[in-house]
Amino acid sequence: MAAPIGRWMCYAAQLGGRFYRHTRTSFYTTTAQTIYQFAARKPQLPLKVIQNPARCMFIQTQDTPNPNSVKFIPGRAVLDARTMDFPNPASAFCSPLARHLFRVEGVKSVFLGHDFITVTKNEEVDWNLIKPDIYATIMDFFSSGLPIITDDAPRSETAASEDDDEVVAMIKELLDTRIRPTVQEDGGDVLYRGFQDGIVQLKLQGSCTSCPSSIITLKSGIQNMLQFYIPEVEGVEQVH
Repeated sequence: MAAPIGRWMCYAAQLGGRFYRHTRTSFYTTTAQTIYQFAARKPQLPLKVIQNPARCMFIQTQDTPNPNSVKFIPGRAVLDARTMDFPNPASAFCSPLARHLFRVEGVKSVFLGHDFITVTKNEEVDWNLIKPDIYATIMDFFSSGLPIITDDAPRSETAASEDDDEVVAMIKELLDTRIRPTVQEDGGDVLYRGFQDGIVQLKLQGSCTSCPSSIITLKSGIQNMLQFYIPEVEGVEQVH
């Protein structure tokens, strides 16, 4: 009998004297399915680590709607309340963690969230070939004590401002409280970039950037919600 969709397994692998644990789900399960399956199912055998606990790190992975993006969850804080997107190596000048990940051959972009790291690969690369290097890179980085971002990192420009009119303030509040948390569950983010002539301009980041279902998410999901709560919104458009 074929394995059920969403079947996952835990395994330990020793790499450079350290251990990591990998949780794998089907590329086609949704975030809700992944969370349910992770909570409901248990590995057949307990995982025992004999090495020094101070040098151990457990990394879980969660698939996203984008088959080229995987969400890595290191079990500790990555950033504060904001997110940061690094679409190419040049943009990672302010993040030692992102720079290290770009050294892994096949990594296309890196996205940092509150407690996760989304890595997007080139289409021609197989996940089975680069995942071990990504695990090792994340584990070694957190052991190094280096800062995740440096002091010259740009600040977010999407926060509410006293200069915002009532409609813009409502759009930003709805994005921050209802829309962005859901998108971040799938390893991405959506940022406010403007409102003109009834059109909300948004920028998609992380796994959403090149996801085949990003247009559906933008139009059927985000646009419908904004229009339901804010009559002044006539539509949304993606900007780069």
